[in-house]
Amino acid sequence: MKNINLSDIDFKASGYWPKELKYGVCFSLGFLVLLVAWFFIIKDKRDEMLRLESDETALRADFENKQARASNLEPIKQQLVQMELILQQMLRQLPSKNEMPDLIVDVSQQALESGISNELFQPGPETLREFYAEKPISIRMVGNYHQFGTFMSGVASLPRVVIMTMHDISLKPRGTNKELLEMAGTIKTYRYLDPDEQAAAPLEEDGP
Repeated sequence: MKNINLSDIDFKASGYWPKELKYGVCFSLGFLVLLVAWFFIIKDKRDEMLRLESDETALRADFENKQARASNLEPIKQQLVQMELILQQMLRQLPSKNEMPDLIVDVSQQALESGISNELFQPGPETLREFYAEKPISIRMVGNYHQFGTFMSGVASLPRVVIMTMHDISLKPRGTNKELLEMAGTIKTYRYLDPDEQAAAPLEEDGP
């Protein structure tokens, strides 16, 4: 290939250029076009493709996570339904509104039958919760350990489930007789609310 002096090239007569020069110019122009395309088109598209691939990976991971959670949703729903049924069954074992007055009388009667002296047995106003009503009873009872044990056993054997929680209850000797005890304070009993009560009653926040 002969040497070509660029100063001798007539750019207006490119049709008469030697083949080597034509090929060289075409190659240079093609390379320049590719270079410009790389910087202004391909490079941006490549960066966008990398970003989209990263987004795809994140979205795929999020989808797989949600899919795993969704696959466990149905068993959880079934467990929730079972737990609600169990809760309703347990609540139904508590006394109803109509049974509550007689039940309070039965509790008081159990104390008397156990030999305990009821110096104070005063039911207070109910407090409504979400599914049940809470009724406090102020008490002051006098008896011995055996009598109190008999009383608790008798309450537990009543036909309806009776839940009694001790609130501010004190148990101390009564007078000089060391065997005689005085139990005073507040116990709480509970009953379930029927559907109409749950829908109509203004509910209060749960207490301690």
